Amino acid sequence: QVQLVESGGGLVQAGGSLRLSCAASGRTFSRYYMAWFRQAPGKEREFVAAITWSGGSTYYADSVKGRFTISRENAKNTVYLQMNSLKPEDTAVYYCAADQAWVGGRVDAYEYWGQGTQVTVSS
Repeated sequence: QVQLVESGGGLVQAGGSLRLSCAASGRTFSRYYMAWFRQAPGKEREFVAAITWSGGSTYYADSVKGRFTISRENAKNTVYLQMNSLKPEDTAVYYCAADQAWVGGRVDAYEYWGQGTQVTVSS
């Protein structure tokens, strides 16, 4: 069982930066693949980034590649999403997700989800 709690969202101007954190409970965090998704009003939840359990490999949606960076600190049971050069279209609720299997960007495959944190980017 894994519980996930996101933090770090807020209001930022276009071009600014935010760092989201996702704190996980449980002693086996290091064995979970982690990902970030987002959901804008009226839209489906979409994949943002994922990271393997070791942190050795990362994957990104084309829309955020080069601007966002996913990372993790297994000793702190935490995964991060550094978001730079933010755009108004990045406005959404951001969720972290965890699974013991590598499921990549499949939103329907992750077993554990956080409650989400709101990110609003003003133009």
